[in-house]
Amino acid sequence: MSKNKQYNGFLMTELMVSLSVLGILLLLLALSLNGFRRLNRYLLVRQQCTAAAQAQLDSIVVTGDPINDEDFKRLWPKQNVSIEKSDGTGQWEGLKLLKVKTNAKSFNKDVEVQLCRYILDQKRR
Repeated sequence: MSKNKQYNGFLMTELMVSLSVLGILLLLLALSLNGFRRLNRYLLVRQQCTAAAQAQLDSIVVTGDPINDEDFKRLWPKQNVSIEKSDGTGQWEGLKLLKVKTNAKSFNKDVEVQLCRYILDQKRR
């Protein structure tokens, strides 16, 4: 029998190294997918905040009143809204400045959107 025997096939160490490399690749894939999920959720919440603020502005411009709290909570249950009115200054004198802020949470991030619009003073219409 010859002392120089050649082994065919994989050794156990080669198998363990290849499995660990594959495991690391799968872990990196899972982390990147989680990052995409968080980004998509943030963008969705931001879009909802923008829609809510725009709806409030439109409601005030058209009817003179904001959307009532019950309807707002039904349409956007996880959002808060605040409305601030102030007098216009300079070239905007005689108009009212409306600032509508909406905010919500996306995972651990706070999302806040503020939209502003000048409108005619209700008393002057």
